[in-house]
Parts: sequence; C-alpha cells; structure tokens
Amino acid sequence: MTDPEPPADATYVEPGGSWRLFWLAAAVLGALLVLAALLPGLSAGVVAVVAGLVLGVLAAGTLSARRAWTVRVGGRGSDAALSVGRERIPLADVDADHLRAVQAGTAGVDAGAPVLGGGWSLPRGRTGLPLRRTDGGTVLVPTRAPQAVTVAILAGHPGGSAPTDPPGRVEP
Repeated sequence: MTDPEPPADATYVEPGGSWRLFWLAAAVLGALLVLAALLPGLSAGVVAVVAGLVLGVLAAGTLSARRAWTVRVGGRGSDAALSVGRERIPLADVDADHLRAVQAGTAGVDAGAPVLGGGWSLPRGRTGLPLRRTDGGTVLVPTRAPQAVTVAILAGHPGGSAPTDPPGRVEP
C-alpha cells in the first residue's frame, strides 16, 4: 500500500503517517497464522479474522493520518502554496518577515493559534511551526522538520529567493 507520488510541482512533502506499524503487525500476524495452521488447538480461521480486523484498523488509521497531516509546499510565484491535509494557504498570504524572525528565534506564536489541518492539538511527534498570515492571523503548521518547512516556504514565497538546496522529502 503506497500513496501516489506527490505532484510534480511539490518542492517539499512530509507524509502525515507511516506504514511501518502496519507492515510490522502484518508480519507478526502472518507468523501467528502459520503457527495456527501448523499447531493443533489454534483455529486458523479465527486468527485470520482477527488479523484482518487488526490490519484493517491499522490501515484506516495510517490512511487518515496521511490525508489529514501530510505537509506539502509546492509551486512557484503566485501559484505557490502550503497545504496540510485539506487546508491550503497561498504562500503570498504568508508573512515571510515573521517566518524569518521565527527562524532566528526572535518571534513566536499567538496563544490559542489553531493547528493547520484541523484538530484540537498537534499530532504526536510533531512540533508547531508558527505561521503568520498577512491578515494578522497565526496558525501552527504540524511538522517533524520545522527548519525544512521554513526553508521550503521561504524558497517558494513570491518575495523569497530561489533555494540553494531543495529540502526534498522527509520520511517519518
């Protein structure tokens, strides 16, 4: 189960979830299914049903995490945008000076800023990159690599400069 490749104009993609736990559980449950077939007393049918249910729940959780929390920065000029899940912010609406101040450590986030992509709080294992919009509102971008997201946003910003080293793709 793999996700489709990111669009060609995506300069930075950070997946929202990993298939690692799914494949680990599949290996363990597969071994248990083989043992159930070989050893008396264990019902292979029951093990197969339980394995299917467990893998179904893990697959649903992984897919939803990838859809809701994948961070993408892509495009150039007026088409450049940051998206987290279904939410999209054009980079022209991002206050680049504030983002540079955050990068330098001289600015922060407003209290109660919403998380981009939805949800009450940041997903586990992510930090919130404060992002001020030109209208004055602030949001948190949930990311594992705030420095790479900052570089990608500033590189794609209409007022920014071209990247010297594109940030690429971050695997969880």
